[in-house]
Amino acid sequence: MSETDAADGPPPFEEPFSSDDVEQRIYGTILQTREPTTASAFADSADCDPKTARKYLGWFDDLGIVTRHDGHPATYERNDAYFEWRRINQLAADHSVEDLQDRVRELTTRITEYEEAYDAASPAAVDAVAAAEGSDERTIDDVYGDLGDWATAREERDRYERARQQRTDGERDQASG
Repeated sequence: MSETDAADGPPPFEEPFSSDDVEQRIYGTILQTREPTTASAFADSADCDPKTARKYLGWFDDLGIVTRHDGHPATYERNDAYFEWRRINQLAADHSVEDLQDRVRELTTRITEYEEAYDAASPAAVDAVAAAEGSDERTIDDVYGDLGDWATAREERDRYERARQQRTDGERDQASG
């Protein structure tokens, strides 16, 4: 591979953020972090000075992207609620009320099919081993696949419904304003 090809392609896996600025590297590290982490650890991951990492983490804390936990040393944790809120806002912005309603209906149909197939109100109420052993058609892997899909459909339906409500409320506010 020539130097030109390497420059045009993605960065090496060992350094996924090497071409980004420090803010982007810190943000990328936040996206990958699943537990409270010190500014020094963020700095190591983002290849920057700990003081710089603290500055950006403070800014991300002000925006609600991370939550700061006081201590010695302080730690920062990704705020999953922020990312969920952002996802819902994006759905509301990208889809019409009708599109959102259609998706809620599709997901509700899929959820209802799972509820009927497993005679349960939620995936958590299903004993996967018993369901597989009691079926000639489903293996344990099939059941676990169904339960995962069912849980995902429930979460996705909730997001689409919240986006639909947000979009409907926004259109109602525009009509009355």
